[in-house]
Amino acid sequence: MFARPKTLDPAEIAEMDKRHVLHPWSDLGTRHSEDPLVLAEAEGIHIRDAEGNRYIDGIGGMWCVQLGYGREELVAAMTEQARRMCYYTPFGAMANVPAARLAEALAARAPGDLNTVSFATSGSGAVDSAIRFAHFYFNCLGQPAKRQVLVRMDSYHGSTYLTASMNGKRRDWSQFDYARDLVHFLPSVNAFRRPAGQSLEAFADEKLAELEAKILELGPENVACFVAEPIQASGGVIVPPEHYLPRALAICRKYDVLYISDEVVTAFGRLGHVFASEAVFGITPDIITCAKGLTSGYVPMGATIYSDRLIEAISGENAVDHPYFTNGFTYSGHPVAAAVALKTLEILEGEGILEDVRDLGPYFQAELQKLRALPIVGDVRGMGLMACVECVVRKIGAEPGAADMAVAARVDAHAQARGLILRPFESLCILSPPLIVTKGDIDRIVAILRESLIATQDDLIAEGIWSPEPCR
Repeated sequence: MFARPKTLDPAEIAEMDKRHVLHPWSDLGTRHSEDPLVLAEAEGIHIRDAEGNRYIDGIGGMWCVQLGYGREELVAAMTEQARRMCYYTPFGAMANVPAARLAEALAARAPGDLNTVSFATSGSGAVDSAIRFAHFYFNCLGQPAKRQVLVRMDSYHGSTYLTASMNGKRRDWSQFDYARDLVHFLPSVNAFRRPAGQSLEAFADEKLAELEAKILELGPENVACFVAEPIQASGGVIVPPEHYLPRALAICRKYDVLYISDEVVTAFGRLGHVFASEAVFGITPDIITCAKGLTSGYVPMGATIYSDRLIEAISGENAVDHPYFTNGFTYSGHPVAAAVALKTLEILEGEGILEDVRDLGPYFQAELQKLRALPIVGDVRGMGLMACVECVVRKIGAEPGAADMAVAARVDAHAQARGLILRPFESLCILSPPLIVTKGDIDRIVAILRESLIATQDDLIAEGIWSPEPCR
């Protein structure tokens, strides 16, 4: 029997963490000197640190805790399935009940003919599988040259070797190696960065022309797929111009380029629908990737959903030389994760949470728009229950400077002191609260963010870093 661990104080936990844990996106220069926030408990939309301080979780864990913390139905689904059968291999002709039921449930909710599902353990794994499938598909069709991947700047698609190579956030590019021979970056569709005087329509036309020009430059016979988040989440909640996505899909269809919709963030209610591709943006892609809210963050899981058209073209009598799809993971379709995902879908749909998001989303966005009155705020954008407040410490339209790159961290520090966790990245203050928030919760989130933005303005002015006049 293992001895029950002794209760440790927060300082001891912080020291353990600094000594032994290498966190994602760690600054190795400050890793041993910065104390982490030690979290101990969570309930509903709140988290509590080891010292007892309570915070609103303004980022839903990491875009994923849709149903909030401590949801007993999810804990019970997890426990029951673990007792019944915790695991069995997914390889070969081995099916487990929850995974088969979940695949059917996802197919029923996905748009068009997207009816075949492969499972992963993360969004990174789901996107990686989608790219591998695109290459496999064209190889099976005798078109091995079709392997190049198109993505957009400001995109985020994962952290495997391949998906990290597809990330368009420049600050994420570090001393790692990347598969730059496979991946090509298109300019961002962030309309906040468009030239002064350019209309949204002209901006969208320009971005679409750049997509088509890149396909023609590389040669359609060499381009396998275009991968696009419906809303670019980690890159700053960038909502594309209206009709951009359907027109981008049409360009891909024209040149036989597979369209992969990366719904790792936007699926499972973030925009008020199980999937947003068709319901919100009017597109039926060739492949959808998803994860995060699939299990409300309770268990790791991702999924890739493929069009029947693609599967049938390389299966059955069309399968030349019986190709093996040698892609998958030890924990693909994990029974416990699948049981939690099924219960998550049941709650999202059965309790009207999707409808609640469609009702609350416009209120959330409208309240945040009021922050534009603050001199430090350059842009406020978003949809549903995902949003970004972009700060500026320079003239609007100019390239971000050093002060911009650090300003969101300042806002976050003030917000934490007031009881709100947000996601700071450079000049971006990103929000994605659990889907169970109320209007009262939203009012509190916006009020704390307002106070924190004003406090940051005051700090910057007092330090002589910034004067608000040049920003307007």
